[in-house]
Amino acid sequence: MDWEPLLAAARAARKNAYSPYSGFQVGSALTAENGEIYAGANVENAAYGLTICAERSAIARAVVEGARRVTAVAVVTAASPPSPPCGPCLQSLAEFAGPDLPILLANLDGERRELCLRDLFPIPFKLPS
Repeated sequence: MDWEPLLAAARAARKNAYSPYSGFQVGSALTAENGEIYAGANVENAAYGLTICAERSAIARAVVEGARRVTAVAVVTAASPPSPPCGPCLQSLAEFAGPDLPILLANLDGERRELCLRDLFPIPFKLPS
């Protein structure tokens, strides 16, 4: 898989993160089944529970544009090793992708780790049909 377009979009989004409380900037970009790339950044709030993570920001952007299936995700932070999505973000990704969803974790120093959703979130919550 060519991760470079997703990484570039995630890096660019990270620069626009609003993180005055934690100082932890995150950028994420996903590819949807329509082939489009949707990027997002974390947006913090003084009422911390209102903070939205970069991954959920990208998902929301994709959904607003009509996408319903995520096919790949890249997450960029400054952390070493590269940081994975949090639990709520993983659950959100599980809503729009299957367990084989490729996820690339990267940082600004070039470290990378490629996993799939099931590696990070083996048993997502699902409502019974």
